[in-house]
Amino acid sequence: MRVHTKMLIVLVLAVFMAATEISASTGGNSRCIQCHGNHAIIAKGGGHLYIDPAKFTGTTHEIIGCTSCHDKVGKRHPDDRIRPSRANCKECHAAVYEEYAHSLHGNNARCADCHNPHAAKPLLSVSGRDINVQCAKCHDGAKTLASHSQWLPQAALHIDALPCITCHTGSKNYVITLYIEKREKDKPHRDFEPARYEDLAKLLPAAKKTGALVDSNEDNFISLDELKKFNRGARYKGMRLWGMMTPEVATHTYQILDNRWDCTFCHASGPEAMQTSYVAFPDKNGTFNRIPVEKGAILDILYGTPDFYMLGATRSVTLNIIGAIIVIGGLLVPIIHGTFRILTIKKRKGH
Repeated sequence: MRVHTKMLIVLVLAVFMAATEISASTGGNSRCIQCHGNHAIIAKGGGHLYIDPAKFTGTTHEIIGCTSCHDKVGKRHPDDRIRPSRANCKECHAAVYEEYAHSLHGNNARCADCHNPHAAKPLLSVSGRDINVQCAKCHDGAKTLASHSQWLPQAALHIDALPCITCHTGSKNYVITLYIEKREKDKPHRDFEPARYEDLAKLLPAAKKTGALVDSNEDNFISLDELKKFNRGARYKGMRLWGMMTPEVATHTYQILDNRWDCTFCHASGPEAMQTSYVAFPDKNGTFNRIPVEKGAILDILYGTPDFYMLGATRSVTLNIIGAIIVIGGLLVPIIHGTFRILTIKKRKGH
């Protein structure tokens, strides 16, 4: 009994110390952000000292606290003019660091060239377009399109519908992630842009989250009926759901993979691999919140996502029935005709 009591005391103390540590780190963050989240610091020391509070909030690095990476900050900072220490990414991300070092990118870019440590977001909180924007910092868009057009049909459409990491990493578990896009007034039908938080928020009451545009009952699950209502809703005229094939778990094994040259990697695996889908809604801080979609709903092009179609993957029950009727009707014509001729062969011989 005494042993259990001691264990309980140790557990309570551990929880208390962890809570105290989190509280202290949060308090430390607020003191740091008072200066580094103020635009005035840009004039004093340059833009690299400024941290956008909105983008920093909710990141993993905010949760662990500023002093986890900058552990040697003097008590008189910044008056002591001593530059704070800065952690190496390898200290926490050793496995990723090792994986990345052996990739094609390993000698060409540092972690911070692609990832802002003060706005680091998990894969599920960024859009495919945001990922491609990062890649375009080094890879010129026109050159990328030209090189892919040499072998890839409709290269521009593919690049718009796939994050670069879908083809150029060995990531696993691909899904379809849908985003809401909007068309500006008096612009061509094809000219859509990703909808911002402000665009969607004005369509809802103040207390509602942007996900309620499609998830009408707010149960954090989107059914085929809810997709249908959104697609047919008059108030959402000028908006559409556009999908991108994205990995659930991204790796840093940047490479050129032979099987990505094969169209069947995406198009033949569709009905099985792509039944899992989500709709991603923008948040105030620039991240995205994903809501799962009813399994298979993404494949219904008449009711689910009429503007999103992946050849060889998307399915429509209605069109399947119509197609079956056409095929059966085509077969019945020669069968009926042949049967009639056989039954009337004697009569025709008499003539």
